[in-house]
Amino acid sequence: MTIGIPRETADRERRVALVPEVVRRLRTAGHEVVVEPGAGLAAGVSDAAFAAAGAALGDPWDADVVAKVSPPRDGEIARLRPGTILVGFLNPLGDPDGLAAVAATGATALAMERIPRISRAQSMDALSSQATIAGYRAVVVAALELPRLFPMFMTAAGTVPPAQVLVLGAGVAGLQAISTARRLGAVVTAFDVRSAVKEQVQSLGAKFFEVAGVGDAEAVGGYARELTAAEQEAQRAALAAQMARSDVIITTAQVPGRPAPTLVPADAVAAMKPGSVVVDLAAETGGNCALTRPGETVLTDNGVKVLGPLNLPSEMPEHASSLYARNVLALLELGFDFDDEVIRGACVVRDGAVV
Repeated sequence: MTIGIPRETADRERRVALVPEVVRRLRTAGHEVVVEPGAGLAAGVSDAAFAAAGAALGDPWDADVVAKVSPPRDGEIARLRPGTILVGFLNPLGDPDGLAAVAATGATALAMERIPRISRAQSMDALSSQATIAGYRAVVVAALELPRLFPMFMTAAGTVPPAQVLVLGAGVAGLQAISTARRLGAVVTAFDVRSAVKEQVQSLGAKFFEVAGVGDAEAVGGYARELTAAEQEAQRAALAAQMARSDVIITTAQVPGRPAPTLVPADAVAAMKPGSVVVDLAAETGGNCALTRPGETVLTDNGVKVLGPLNLPSEMPEHASSLYARNVLALLELGFDFDDEVIRGACVVRDGAVV
């Protein structure tokens, strides 16, 4: 089998789908790897490093499998051919037109975000690997933007109290954000509509915020279902006081295939202290904060910064690429048996038809 690795062309994308370590393992298994020149430069991987690992430098689009990170653009889709298997983040629920365009080429496509969340597919779970980096990065960004210290400082000049951090959503990104904020010395409170994560939050040293009137909202696969209007209102009212006390709010709540729920209304931001920071990890799907502008930083009249970062994992491309490459490797090692529940779950286009 030949695996092709194109250079990513999407805005803000610095990752690469494979790294030399994984190329060596594929070559040992008897596979050929073709890397487009310059594909790894933004992630700190030179063409020479790929060549030393056994990859050929050339046109990756003639390969049996084309592995990408971001969804292909129109010009890239046009280079697919019947029989090619495309692997990557393909945004199947958010970009049906792009999926239809891939299908029109006769190619088959596996979406990394559709890998079933079952135990034997954990090594292929690219959503989780990249969310881990996003959660860590969100806290680092918040610490840089906050004009106050995260940890408590006891000095001869007096004591500085620790920062109060509120994390909304305790999925993979949220749990990593909690862990990182705790390591930096903050006092952390977390909220999630799924009651099952309470013990995980507490095990990381954070307080779990419970809202009366909001039942367990865990859906199939461990994701959160969309709350009813009444549940959303109860949630916002209960969280308002905690938001006002917070120096940092990190939001991570997303519902697959739907706009992100609004968890932080404008009046809650208005009640926060000057200098406070909101980092909205759901900015790409509309944002959890009413004031979020995707890709921008908003400074409110009361001096609160609302950040809507896009593609945070790509800001740490070396490790993000390394983890993603291992996810892709695990999928390739599984093979392409379309009766297998993992492959069947990830397959969004097969032989020219959207499935």
